[in-house]
Amino acid sequence: MDLLIFAALVIGVLVLKTRDQRQRIVLLGSHLSRYDIEKLMEGLTEGYLRALGEADAERQAQVWSFLDAQEVKLRDQFQAFAAEFAGEDAALTRVSKLPVALPFATTLLPAATFDLRQAFAIHAQAIADAVENRNQRSQKAKAFTLSAELFLMQHTCHWYCRSKAVASARLLARHKTPYAQVLESVAPATRTRYEALLRGNLG
Repeated sequence: MDLLIFAALVIGVLVLKTRDQRQRIVLLGSHLSRYDIEKLMEGLTEGYLRALGEADAERQAQVWSFLDAQEVKLRDQFQAFAAEFAGEDAALTRVSKLPVALPFATTLLPAATFDLRQAFAIHAQAIADAVENRNQRSQKAKAFTLSAELFLMQHTCHWYCRSKAVASARLLARHKTPYAQVLESVAPATRTRYEALLRGNLG
């Protein structure tokens, strides 16, 4: 009997967790579906590899010029997306900082959460800073930083929809890059604000 009760509890937790994750995926997807953010991100990732592997200097310059235009499109779309998502109810945008997903974690443990709206605001600023390249970095250095900013943003999305553990595993599987390395590779200003958000003391 005890085993049956335990099994029922486990199944109940899994059902509730699945329902919660589905609701989060639908909410985030309803906003992202209005934009080409994921498509632009994939295009840039592939384009950077193409540009870096191009032997002909003139042809490489043409590829970089095209990518510059795509970066601006991505910057503008993500800023619009973040501004739109900022209008969501705070109760729906909490992200659990627990390593694994548990049902009702954001409600029962509010201190162990952060606000996805604030995270997207950080990512929007970080992407804009990288695209505008005020420090006049080389195309290669600019591409490296922007790639890290985009990977961190994608990690945040997966963290919200699933859990930090799942997000980190997907990051490693898709981009062959650990979460800690991505966090180390973004701009210092991004890292400072993002870590402050996770600590709960973002000013």
